[in-house]
Amino acid sequence: ACSALGVAQLDSVIIAPPPVEDGINLSLEYLQPYWKELENLVENKKIVAIGTSDLDKTLLEQLYLWAQVKPSSNQVNLASCCVMPPDLTAFAKECDIQLLTHNDPKELLCEASFQEDLQESIQNVKANKWIPLWLLRYSVIVKSRGIIKSKGYIVQAERNAS
Repeated sequence: ACSALGVAQLDSVIIAPPPVEDGINLSLEYLQPYWKELENLVENKKIVAIGTSDLDKTLLEQLYLWAQVKPSSNQVNLASCCVMPPDLTAFAKECDIQLLTHNDPKELLCEASFQEDLQESIQNVKANKWIPLWLLRYSVIVKSRGIIKSKGYIVQAERNAS
């Protein structure tokens, strides 16, 4: 992201946990490898602050207690609640975690949509052979003015060999 955006450091990164398989609950063990990578980026001064998205109070607390670099924020989907859960609000206040809201769909870019967009954008590509691995949404904000200078998406995809 830094090289694509032409910057040396990101002010804030919020991780939205990857979708889990049906019947599997999101757990600390599932988040740990992703969080460790973010902590490495903080230690290497590539990111200033890291946060989470859509964690309930229990999982946010588990992550907070385990993590070396504590989450600075947690986004809550407006579709899941109209009022912030009181236990989450109390924990966030106690640990100085900023609570933010969003209204993103659970999956920002499904495989079928990605392949359709790819087919429309690039001639003679076998779009059905490509699958998105991850999606990064970014906003570049002029701090002193609070103006969005630029925003967009960066996608990493992989071509299936078969």
